[in-house]
Amino acid sequence: MDCPKCKSSHHVKDGIVNGRQRYKCKDCLYRFTVVRKSDVKTPDTKRLAFELYLEGAGFRSIGRFLKISYGTVYVWVNKWRSKMSIPRRESSIEQVELEKLLAYILSQKSANHYGLLLIDLKNNVSFLSTEATLADNIKNSD
Repeated sequence: MDCPKCKSSHHVKDGIVNGRQRYKCKDCLYRFTVVRKSDVKTPDTKRLAFELYLEGAGFRSIGRFLKISYGTVYVWVNKWRSKMSIPRRESSIEQVELEKLLAYILSQKSANHYGLLLIDLKNNVSFLSTEATLADNIKNSD
């Protein structure tokens, strides 16, 4: 690191300004601070890394995409995790058995059907509505 004014390498520490080390050149008495490191990532890069993580990308793939270390991404995500509270489900999850649905699917000889499965966990009710395809309907009407 050289003096930006006279390019001399003779300097001494001269305090801290805005969290950055300040120096004083011994030759020209010019005071200067260190230029920000080029490898410091912007808040936009950090935000993009977190958005990619929330979309399901892994640490290594985020690192490759942003051209940074996956360890850095890991540290950022853990820092964000500690600041955030994840909502937790208060009620327990009920287990629903659909033996009738399985029996119905296994009894079908072809896969030319489609349907809609509705499950109401609050009332312990499940409803399966199925329809044959248009080709099956035409064959059955003959």
